[in-house]
Amino acid sequence: MSEDDRDWKLKLRYGRVATPFEHFTVIAEGEVGTLTDGFECRPGCAFMGMKVWAVSTSQADDMIQSIGGQIGFRVAGQIQVYETEPTQPPKDRPYRYDIQFTPFEKH
Repeated sequence: MSEDDRDWKLKLRYGRVATPFEHFTVIAEGEVGTLTDGFECRPGCAFMGMKVWAVSTSQADDMIQSIGGQIGFRVAGQIQVYETEPTQPPKDRPYRYDIQFTPFEKH
């Protein structure tokens, strides 16, 4: 790993690296169907969470709906978007990583 790879957070924090994107964690309530791409969660009610680099909270919201639909998750409730510290550096385009599912029972 090069020195540039190790200190991307410091360069980003102190303005030595510029990006048009902000980092968010997005959590959506919905329904899991048949998941693709190696994702695992029992069918039914679940929260889907993911981290994204996006230009706005609106784009982050759109990303979870679109990506969720592509992998077998339907947003059927509230979407929460939080500005958070990244664990992966920004790229040339918006992107997502660290998708997770947490099932729950409706009462």
